Amino acid sequence: MAQTNKPCIICVAITGSVTTKTNNPAVPITVAEQVESTQESFEAGASIAHCHVRNDDQTPTSDPDKFARLLEGLNKFCPGMVVQFSTGGRSGSGKQRGGMLSLCPDMASLTVGSNNFPTRVYENDPALIDWLAAEMIKYQITPEIEAFDLSHIHRAVELHRQGKIGGKLYVQFVMGVKNAMPADRDVFDYYVKTMARLAPSAEWCAAGIGRHQLEVNEWSIASGGHTRTGLEDNVKLDKDTLAPSNAALVHRVVELCEKYHRPVATWNQARSMLELSTPG
Repeated sequence: MAQTNKPCIICVAITGSVTTKTNNPAVPITVAEQVESTQESFEAGASIAHCHVRNDDQTPTSDPDKFARLLEGLNKFCPGMVVQFSTGGRSGSGKQRGGMLSLCPDMASLTVGSNNFPTRVYENDPALIDWLAAEMIKYQITPEIEAFDLSHIHRAVELHRQGKIGGKLYVQFVMGVKNAMPADRDVFDYYVKTMARLAPSAEWCAAGIGRHQLEVNEWSIASGGHTRTGLEDNVKLDKDTLAPSNAALVHRVVELCEKYHRPVATWNQARSMLELSTPG
């Protein structure tokens, strides 16, 4: 049962490293487009922005200059919103993936193990994981653990206990990527129980990929967790209708919060729950 008095943090993943405008013209590509789309999502109820940046030809990049311009724009037009940078493997290789961490975003994604994707291995070797985690401690960045497998939850808890992961432990279940964690309700329920058993003071959320987005949103909200939406993960409102914006997907999550009597977390509440400092 949901903790009905607990605000639900909504994360919006505004643009990915795979989805392109050929899939949905609403996907923001340029920094200006991303700032505008995030502002709309912020005003709709999102309190975390999960960020990638792209080159002009839409290819993903870890270019620190683009991340710096995006961070500046989000701080200006979405004051208080939690900014989370992606250190995912499609935007670069090795330490290049964390080259923008010196910009000191509030959070950054961290995957603590490898797994299969549809056509490749998403490789996260132990040395790179340790380096990324150490850089996040150095710059006082709270990791969001992106768990694509049960072992990632166990490893994240272990690293946090060892002091190798700093800040409040925050784990996201990524469900529905082919060859990785399925969008299966029994699996989801077991992961929730695993978090309660291994890290009862931690916060958790879940993201459903593609057609699984809405159902995973609902599972998370109904179970007392937080959730992620956005055009990075899913470009459709339903199987026949493209989502007109990131904000439209956020509105859909807000409606689910209302259905389950969960208040939507403000940016202040999100920062408090995740033990993040308040800007200014």
